[in-house]
Amino acid sequence: MITTWPQLKALALSLGLPEVTEAFPWGHEVLKAHGKMWCWWSPLVDGAVFRSPVDEREMLLAADPDTFFLHPHYRNSPLVLVRPGRIDPDWAQARLRADWRALAPKRRLKTWDATQG
Repeated sequence: MITTWPQLKALALSLGLPEVTEAFPWGHEVLKAHGKMWCWWSPLVDGAVFRSPVDEREMLLAADPDTFFLHPHYRNSPLVLVRPGRIDPDWAQARLRADWRALAPKRRLKTWDATQG
């Protein structure tokens, strides 16, 4: 299980996805994909922040409130928080790949898919 930002960051970078960069908005380290915030640890509470459509987020919150939670700051955004020590690496990899694809411009995604066979 992932318990810290350095572990999550290492996992995200190990995916080898292009157009992923480090940034420091508001003095807090994040990873961006295609220029948009993609992977980070919340500066408000101890937890990883993942993109999640609101309907999926609500399902995750209801199904496993010990793992998934929400801070009021993120309520109006398609995001969900995951508690440290409850972040499954396989789930995180799948979520990060899906989020990277969702953030990618269509032309970039078409090129990426063609090179991945």
